[in-house]
Amino acid sequence: MTLWTQADQNKRRSWLLIFFFILIVIGIGWLFAYYYNSYGILIFAIAVALIQSSVSFFSGDSIILATSGAQEIKKSDNPELWRIVENLAITAGLPMPKVYIIPEPVPNAFATGRDPKNASIAVTTGLLERLNKQELEGVIAHEMSHVGNYDIRVMTIVAILVGVIAVISDIFIRSRWFGFGRRDDRDNQGGQLIALLSIVAAILAPIIATIIQLAISRKREYLADADGALLTRYPDGLANALEKISKYNQPLAHASSATAHLYIANPLGKEEKDSQNESFFAKILSTHPPIKERIKILRQMSI
Repeated sequence: MTLWTQADQNKRRSWLLIFFFILIVIGIGWLFAYYYNSYGILIFAIAVALIQSSVSFFSGDSIILATSGAQEIKKSDNPELWRIVENLAITAGLPMPKVYIIPEPVPNAFATGRDPKNASIAVTTGLLERLNKQELEGVIAHEMSHVGNYDIRVMTIVAILVGVIAVISDIFIRSRWFGFGRRDDRDNQGGQLIALLSIVAAILAPIIATIIQLAISRKREYLADADGALLTRYPDGLANALEKISKYNQPLAHASSATAHLYIANPLGKEEKDSQNESFFAKILSTHPPIKERIKILRQMSI
């Protein structure tokens, strides 16, 4: 499999998942609107989700960098790191992102920012201490690919869709609890069926939405791996870096489940398992694909 084939495949799969996600939102919205004979609940849910996501979209990167303990640096603070980021930004045709260092012994890194002009890349001191130059280039190229692929924006759109589903489902369940259902839902079989489907959808939709959100996150990681390897023209650099990172299972002090998907590897200190022995539910509830699988794919790639 070539680097270009892998990148194209991951792009198609990501957008296919998003397409199915949108269909679910439309289906849930139609079902509840039909049940209440009103689109008011749908409009209200979308408005709430948009407000919440807009705040996250425009100020989320500052909050993430602050809570992670990241410290912005200049070129004089770490010339080698700065040159690697600068050279890869030029190669990728992207603006120079802000560079941050997180004083953490566990090797990891992440990128954030709503677009390339407002991007930041952060690496831990542990990453700088344990990787050689080619491996560090592989990690930075991976994060630069997240920036170039607008992954933060994609995941924000997905978060909006998840928010819409969650708000709609919550409103529906609360209205049923307090008896604000349709008057005719017990008077005919059609109404009973719609009521039953609506209740089932309200319970399952947020769970399904979260699973799809995690699946998209995993696909974007595969895409960043492939695009990062294209930037450096050396897949083994990133593969070797991931191999070293996987040996450290300690959690990052300031990482949380809300920001875990941003990092190149799971920052919560969960033990890496063999992907063949990992349970089905563990796989679909993970923010990252198994590192062993990512390494295997990278080593099989050809330029």
